[in-house]
Amino acid sequence: MNHWLLTNVYHQSPLTTGEIAHLLARVGEDCRTWLAAELLTLVRGEMPLAQCTIFAYPQGQEPQVLSCSDQARLVQISRISRDYVERFHSLDGNRQAMLDHRAKYGGARILAQLQSVEDITHRDYRRVCYEQPQISQRMALLNHQEEGGAWLSINFYRGREHGNFNQREIEFIESVAPLLIQVTRLHYRAFIEANQMPSLLSQRVELLFPELTRRDRELLRHLLSGLGAEDIAPLMGIQRSSAATYIKRLYRKVGVSGHRELLGLVVRGRWS
Repeated sequence: MNHWLLTNVYHQSPLTTGEIAHLLARVGEDCRTWLAAELLTLVRGEMPLAQCTIFAYPQGQEPQVLSCSDQARLVQISRISRDYVERFHSLDGNRQAMLDHRAKYGGARILAQLQSVEDITHRDYRRVCYEQPQISQRMALLNHQEEGGAWLSINFYRGREHGNFNQREIEFIESVAPLLIQVTRLHYRAFIEANQMPSLLSQRVELLFPELTRRDRELLRHLLSGLGAEDIAPLMGIQRSSAATYIKRLYRKVGVSGHRELLGLVVRGRWS
């Protein structure tokens, strides 16, 4: 796998002050629904791209999908991202880059990694994440967070019709990498703060109802984050009507009739 350390000497960012201010002004908003789309739009101004995904790799845990966006494919990027987290993340070239550099460099360093479809030997991983969405190559930016020990990755994907990244395009992504990583770090901190309480509340319900499936628990965390069916649908890779159906089904499983009763359930004394 092809990965390298970005140097500490960067060219001036080609992004405008307005573009930078816009990204920073939205810190604190729910980055799951927009951040990858914003970064994809910024970089697509310089080169053809198909998809963008942003992952966090908390120490000792499965990766988290922070945000994902697809502006050119026929398959749902949220579904691919979920398959990656649940089935394929240990096979990713990003993992090898993290392992190679974990003990060598501090959190201020940024790694870049290129992975082509030909680099992937695992048949299902190659088929689901590259061949079905017709992806030819990915360029990733990786950064280790000293506080908490998590890694962050920003991933830009080229469609098969685009060919591989050329040197000028790689250099452009390198030039904007410090800004993109810093913005993502700020949004990740806000994401953690916003999701600590929903995760805690979700765990209380899961203790009461251990029969809940993995998808039930994912849906539960979204509901306890204050999201509705229209926001949950793209995050889970389903239609809005299906999200509404799944929400009603989850309510029945835990014996409540709606969101207000769900909140009442998690604050009752009987879970403690």
